[in-house]
Amino acid sequence: MGRGVQQGPVRAVAVVVDLVRACHPAPTAAVTSFAAALAAAAAAPGHRATTAGRVAAAVGLGQVAVGWANDALDAPLDAAAGRTEKPVAAGRLPRAGLGAGAVLAAAAAVPASLALDSGLRGTGRLHLVGLAGALGYDLGLKGTAVSPLPYLLFFGSLPAVAAGAAGRRAPRLLCAAAGLLGLAAHLANTVPDAEADAATGVRGLPQRLGPRTSRTGAALGVAAADAVLLVRRRRELGPAAVALLLCAGAAGAVGAAADGRTGFRAVMGAAALSVAGVLADVAGGRGALLR
Repeated sequence: MGRGVQQGPVRAVAVVVDLVRACHPAPTAAVTSFAAALAAAAAAPGHRATTAGRVAAAVGLGQVAVGWANDALDAPLDAAAGRTEKPVAAGRLPRAGLGAGAVLAAAAAVPASLALDSGLRGTGRLHLVGLAGALGYDLGLKGTAVSPLPYLLFFGSLPAVAAGAAGRRAPRLLCAAAGLLGLAAHLANTVPDAEADAATGVRGLPQRLGPRTSRTGAALGVAAADAVLLVRRRRELGPAAVALLLCAGAAGAVGAAADGRTGFRAVMGAAALSVAGVLADVAGGRGALLR
């Protein structure tokens, strides 16, 4: 009896762990934290925590919906590719159940997003447009030549959502750089899965370009984002932000030149350094990139 009683809680914990895995926790946490940090920096003193909390709720629910929808919709392809780290493909979570969870998370993201209009009118709708694009990617755009568009739309609008929630206008320069970083992320993310995508017939733009061209394109995207920020704001940025953005450019150059995993890791490291450079600017109180 004791063993049977223990199995219930153990199984419940295992389900929770698999649900977390299925939402793609690393990118979900990274995107949500980045948006919340920008919102806190853009908000007036005394409103930073509440503004960051509202943005984190809206963006976080949206990212969970996108992650769960991705795993539910891609389950047959993941199973065919032998991706046992995916809970649905491995049979540990029901596909229909995860799909229903994605619908519920997306539905919850609607009021959470509309609550952002307490800052600048239209901010919540802007986030919902980006979220719709991301879900459209899961629903089929990922297999077309326009697969980068949802990334450009969502990431390019994210700084505007964060600033709008704080009652500030969109920082156009940062929006442009964020869109380029989103494009770079899309191109780079496909490189490790090139063989699996070829086997399952996924034919988005990166798959059509091939892994080497995609990796080079990702590196150029990171370099372009850094150049946009440095050329237009270098005199206003602090030394830490400048150093991180310059290091990102150097890492991107390595990624463009190197092959295989080394190139992929260099590109992803360059993107992380770019984000760190932006956060160094806003955390340092200068906020040059929010103007």
